[in-house]
This record gives sequence, C-alpha cells and structure tokens, in this order.
Amino acid sequence: MKTFWNMNNKAKFEPLEENLEADVCIIGGGITGISTGYYLSKEGKKVVILEKDTICSHTSSGSTAKVTSQHGLIYKYLYDSKGKEFAKKYFEANNNAIENIEKIINEENIKCNFERKSAFVYTETEKEVEKIKDEVEVAKKLGIDAEYTNKIDINIDILGAIEFKNQAQFDISKYVNGLSDKILINGGKIFENSKAIDLEEKNKKYIISTDKGSITAKDVVIATRYPVITFPGYYFMKMYQSTSYAIVFDTKTDINTNGFFINSEIPQISFRSIDNERKNLLLVVGYDYKTGDEINGNPFEYLEARVKRMYPNSEKIISWTAEDCISLDKIPYIGEFSKIMSNIYVATGFNKWGVTSSNVAANIISDKIIGRKNEYEEVFKSSRLEMIKNKDEMMNMVKEAGDSIVLKRIKDKETPTCTHLGCKLSWNEIEETWDCPCHGSRFTKDGEVIESPALKNL
Repeated sequence: MKTFWNMNNKAKFEPLEENLEADVCIIGGGITGISTGYYLSKEGKKVVILEKDTICSHTSSGSTAKVTSQHGLIYKYLYDSKGKEFAKKYFEANNNAIENIEKIINEENIKCNFERKSAFVYTETEKEVEKIKDEVEVAKKLGIDAEYTNKIDINIDILGAIEFKNQAQFDISKYVNGLSDKILINGGKIFENSKAIDLEEKNKKYIISTDKGSITAKDVVIATRYPVITFPGYYFMKMYQSTSYAIVFDTKTDINTNGFFINSEIPQISFRSIDNERKNLLLVVGYDYKTGDEINGNPFEYLEARVKRMYPNSEKIISWTAEDCISLDKIPYIGEFSKIMSNIYVATGFNKWGVTSSNVAANIISDKIIGRKNEYEEVFKSSRLEMIKNKDEMMNMVKEAGDSIVLKRIKDKETPTCTHLGCKLSWNEIEETWDCPCHGSRFTKDGEVIESPALKNL
C-alpha cells in the first residue's frame, strides 16, 4: 500500500529462504513489531522479524503518525467505566510512550521530523461542547495537562476544544526504518516478503513457516494488526476492523500550526500538517466505517470537499485507505495470546491510536519475555473478554462468527466467501475490492489478499 509516508520506500531486506533458530520470532514488521524487536535486541535476545510485504507498508504507513496520549474523548469514558486509577494508568502508559519514543529518537539519532505540538479534540456542534468540557474536567482530575479553548490555529470555526499540551508528531516510516537499522546492529534479522503461513509447537518451541523457510523460536510475538492465528485466542469475537480514508493536500499556503486536530462528532476527521522543506502539506484522515459495511457516499470526495472549503486552492497529492482494529471496550489487547498457548504474545485492538499503543505494547511484551513485571500490563490484559461493556456489538460479533463457521457451506455461490472463516464478502465500489464484513479481511477484485486476518487468496 502506497501512502505519503512510504511512497519512496523500497525493500531493504531479503526474503527468508532458509531454516533459522532464534530466541524470539516476531510476525509483523510495522511499528509494533519493529519496536518490540528493538527493545528485545537491546536486551541481547536473538530476534527474527518476518514481514509479509515490506516494513511499515500497511497499518503503520497508513496512520496519521500522531504521537499522543489524547485518544479522542476517552478519559471520561475510562473514568466512569473503569475508575480513576485505571484511567490514570492508561494515561501514564501512553504518556510514557511519548517520552520513550523521543528518548529513542535522541539516543539513536533517528531523523524523523519529530516535533512537539498540542493535540486538540474540537467540535463545531453545540451538543458536543458539554462532552468536551466534561473531558477537560476529568483530565484535570487525572493530572493531565489539559485546557479548554474555543480557538485553534487552522481554518475551522469551532465552538470548543480540549487541548493536550506537549504531544508530538513525526514521520513514522523514517522512525521505523531507523529502528530497523538498530535491530541489525544489535544482531537481529529482518526478512521482508516473508509471509508466516503456519505455526506449530515442537519440543517446547514454535516453528513458524513461510513458503521458503522457517524460524524456530521459544517465544513468538504476533504484531500483525489483526492476529493471523484464529484459535484459541478468539479475537474475531472481541473486536472488529474499521476502514478510514486519507488524503495529503498541497494547500498552497503555510499551515505550520501549533497542533493537530480531530473533531468529536461523526464523521470524525483528523488534520495535521506535515513538516518537510515545504510548510503547506495537510494530512486529512477520517470518514471511518466498519469494514465490509455499506458506504454512504464517497469518503474521498467528502474529505476533498471539506479541505476545499478551508483551502480553496488546495491540490490532492496522494490518497489511501487504512484499517484499524477496534476493541469492544476501547482498550488494546496486549500480552499473552491465550492462556493455553504459552510464550505466544499479541498486540492488537489499537482503536486508531497505534503509535503510542505500539510502544506500550513493545514494553509490556518485552518485559514479559525478559521476565520483568510491567506496571501497566493489567490495564491492557489481552485475555479479558468485556462482553457486558458493549453488549450490542458483542452479540453482533457472535452472530457474524456463527454465520462464518456454521453457515459458510450453504452460502450462495455467486458471491465469494472469505478464506479466513468463510463469511460472504461485500463489494467495495469505491476501491474495487472484496471486503469481509465479519473480520475485516480485504481482497483485490482478482482475489488476492490485501489485508488480514485472511492468509489465502480467494
């Protein structure tokens, strides 16, 4: 997938074509897998990373690349549903992630346009103002450096906003590539165009096979956005996938703002400037919907019209779509993949806030493999199943999963079915893809896999 962040990237690493042994095998070469590999290789672990395409080529490169602990209006929700201490720990984990990322950039001298800026959630509608004020009140109770404001320095007339100070943004591809270089220096190995197609346990170790080679390792980390192993983790019953649309515009004017922005109402739209030699580039991401559902209108046209109202002379440079996993309780799943499969770890369900979540995950999983206690692991515990918090969505997932597993053999034969669990696919006219409404797999019109959890072509 070509995005602004990776449009000049080329393959850096050879495919796996031999059988190797390692301490840890990481499946997935996005920011989560590479960050985990970086930390473990610094600890002296022999790390091998398998990436099915090229590193930072899917979810990571599709992101806004905001480095922030402000994840929408989440803190009042956490405060009310989980309590003050839980909400505070969630903030601390993500706030620490910002500091960790900046520390890595400085220590390893990674040139990735890291900039400290404020993060804003704003509204243009009266009914959302009270929600934002409530979020400010809760944030201050948690000790967050947050303020209420009714003005932001981008061409949007707002009614109110919450500002988190001292957040950041960067070039995610440059950061991930910088980390990958350090992994090699630390003795690790990275293989691109090396899709993991099988995992089996033998002699208390795991053998991860690709089409031309295999890795034998004691510990395995699944960092593929959506876990490529279906059972026994049952993550297809604990989350769904959401597709967002993204465009970079040349606005023909200087828009180097003091922050980045996202609205609180639906559809949500995110704005950030892109720091490079020019100061006129604007990244716009949003209009998300559950993958496979019917799309109302054309999201690309909506985003373009929105920006044209702000900057009439703007021109589109590049556009793409990005998928994210949404957990039932808005909290990522990080830790042991399953209670009955030891030494396999997972990081998923980042709810569109994967940059800081990736660092939180890398620290929790690295600590578990090394044998250290991490103070935040209980917040993100992956074995939880919050059925009651989102009962409607849970029942919908159960229905879809049952349809996938039980009814797949009797579906009509005119419409293709997903190679993951057999769901009937939906045709996406905008992108000309086959999308799975159950678990978010996507295929080209010719049947090639674009996005997991499906591994096989139609």
